[in-house]
Formats: sequence, structure tokens, C-alpha cells
Amino acid sequence: MIISGKGKDVGKTGKVLQVSPNEGKIIVEKRNMVIKHVKPKQAGQQGGIVDAEGAFYACKAQLYCTHCDKPTRAGHRFDKDGKKERFCVKCKKEL
Repeated sequence: MIISGKGKDVGKTGKVLQVSPNEGKIIVEKRNMVIKHVKPKQAGQQGGIVDAEGAFYACKAQLYCTHCDKPTRAGHRFDKDGKKERFCVKCKKEL
């Protein structure tokens, strides 16, 4: 869920497509749409204007729990088999 910023995408949710940890940015599906001008790459191919998802800082988004329908932080714990899992801090269900 996008929690801050300018624009119409604040408060909306989407699937994270790409994460860039070095820059601290993420790309979310169908959010922060930007217009790109694309040149033709080969002879005979057509260039044009393309809509694409733009990257934004990960601190402006928060994990969304589908069980309690709220943005939340993730906690970590170990299950019975010893595997590490993430859980919703608010409702304590597995993410």
C-alpha cells in the first residue's frame, strides 16, 4: 500500500514487481505510471510513447495485510518446523 507522496496513488495497493535495495526503491504494478518516449530499436520498427511503471522510494510504501485489510509492519518468528516466517504485527496472522 502506498502511504505517502503526491498524486492519486496514495492509499492504493498493488503487487511489487521489482526491488532495488541499493537505491532503496521499488516498482509497483499499475502505480506511479510515467510516460516514456521510445525510439525504434531496429529498422522498420515503430517508436512511440509508452506508459510504464516508475520507481519510487520503498519508505513511501508499507506492507498490506489481507487478513485485517490494513497496512502493517512485518514481524518475524519461527514456526514449528524451524522455518522463519513473516507475520502481521496487528492481527498476528502469517503473511
